[in-house]
Amino acid sequence: MRLDTDRIRGCFPALARGVAHFDGPGGSQVPRQVARAVADTLCGGIANRGTVTAAELRADTVVREARSAMADLLGCRPEGVVFARSMTQATMDLARALAGRWGEGDEIVVTRLDHDANIRPWIIAAEAAGATVRWADFDPVTGDLTVDDVVAVLTPRTRLVAVTAASNLLGTRPDVPAIAEAAHAVGALVYVDGVHLTPHAAVAMTDWGADFYACSPYKFFGPHHGVVAAAPELLETIRPDKLLPSTDAVPERFELGTLPYETLAGTTAAVDFIADLGGPPAGERRVRLLESMRRVEAHEEELFGRLLDGLTALDGVVPYGSPERRTPTVLFSVAGCTPREVYEHLARLGVNAPAGNFYAIEAVRHIGLGEEGAVRAGLAPYNTVEDVDRLLAGVAELASRGPA
Repeated sequence: MRLDTDRIRGCFPALARGVAHFDGPGGSQVPRQVARAVADTLCGGIANRGTVTAAELRADTVVREARSAMADLLGCRPEGVVFARSMTQATMDLARALAGRWGEGDEIVVTRLDHDANIRPWIIAAEAAGATVRWADFDPVTGDLTVDDVVAVLTPRTRLVAVTAASNLLGTRPDVPAIAEAAHAVGALVYVDGVHLTPHAAVAMTDWGADFYACSPYKFFGPHHGVVAAAPELLETIRPDKLLPSTDAVPERFELGTLPYETLAGTTAAVDFIADLGGPPAGERRVRLLESMRRVEAHEEELFGRLLDGLTALDGVVPYGSPERRTPTVLFSVAGCTPREVYEHLARLGVNAPAGNFYAIEAVRHIGLGEEGAVRAGLAPYNTVEDVDRLLAGVAELASRGPA
């Protein structure tokens, strides 16, 4: 069965403005169910978590429900779900904590395909510990990062491999299970940046062999914050910096200060919204999520084929990369126009497709682009054929002018 796009779009107040949003890779639009959950939590009486007052108990319930929701979404255990200000902050904090185990001669592997949030924290931590950073390169023409590319830089001294589940720049989806297997074979941990993949595919982090899986709810209809999931037993072995009176329990020992309860309520609502994309609620949430994501992938794949074919057919338009497995994300340029000019032209037509390097600075350099990057268009479940055709018409208008 297909997604009921009309029903889905009706849940997003922002879409009533008539803008075609291809900016989902930077943050999706938000359904009213999520906004309502945030508002209801703020207005319903809230306090620090506790066991006495109704407000305290309400806060505790919000946190527990959010952990359960994210565990269902990611295929992990609630006790291993850590909340943070952002994925970047969570990764910085964990890198600092893990680096306490590293020393001279130890090695950390990062890839040039990744967002800088899964590169720089590890470089900073490695330098502080005296460890060595090794780089896994990807094919700059196809955009593919293979298992062999990672294996080539693994050694018995590798302590951690940081790899993306999907490139936020090119959409490339590396074979995470195979990479994790190779990393584990040399005794390394695997930290997976799932920020870009999570909105587009069913996630099974435990089955994939990811020791850590990071994502951002605002990329899948939720509020702005970050999540990192891991096995509770692994988290028990890590000693982050914390305040003296703060609990030492897992996962709370990793969550600095009071949690944003309203944001967590919105995250639960976002996961429930995704679970209901497949139709009327029936069955356990994890099962419904898997079915919803199956339909999301089919919907986005169909639209993405139309988008890619349309861009490829235009003279002067260059799409970058052609990975074997990818999310519905394309980076492209138009001859004779700067990325900013394309971005602004489309915006005047009510089409949001931003330009830049999107913090994937190493990837932009590796494929031979300047740091201004290119234009990125990404699909979401609320996109339609009409949206795609509007973008293509806008790009065609620029392309028809030819180089200046």
